[in-house]
Amino acid sequence: MQYYKVGTIVNTHGIQGEVKVLPITDFPEERFKAGKQLFLFSPKDDVVPVQTLKIKKSRQQKQVYLLQFDGFDSINDVEKYKRFDLKVSEDDRKKLGSDEFYYDDIIGLKVYDENDHLLGTVSEILSPGANDVWVVKRVDKDDLLLPYIHQVIKKVDLDNQRVTVELLEGLDS
Repeated sequence: MQYYKVGTIVNTHGIQGEVKVLPITDFPEERFKAGKQLFLFSPKDDVVPVQTLKIKKSRQQKQVYLLQFDGFDSINDVEKYKRFDLKVSEDDRKKLGSDEFYYDDIIGLKVYDENDHLLGTVSEILSPGANDVWVVKRVDKDDLLLPYIHQVIKKVDLDNQRVTVELLEGLDS
């Protein structure tokens, strides 16, 4: 089974078993809803889950979510899970629209300009504000930052692992 990271436990909160989770998902309110199931992964082993968790309580506090899991009622129960990742199974992944992608679908794709010249490879995706920014690693050049807008990202071809872009003036300086 394939698992996908949706957050990281960054700290404990209070003494009743709550944890602070830094979300790494576009759907935090869905992923961290009471009753949902998550899989706990150690930072040393991201292949096999340590435990299956069921969310008992959830609330957002600024940039993090405060979660409490069934059976974890004390700080002593959760202290050891700092820096552990929370993941969902592939069965829990939401179906996306035609122009929507999961980050892990995009990272690693080859990026070509409209003249079919290889520019580099998408290495990460930033979410600074209104739209995502795709970071393209290039050989012997600085990273290229491409906003995810239709004027720039012309075609995403997951089957062939490539993206076609139009470099608007000022993007490649």
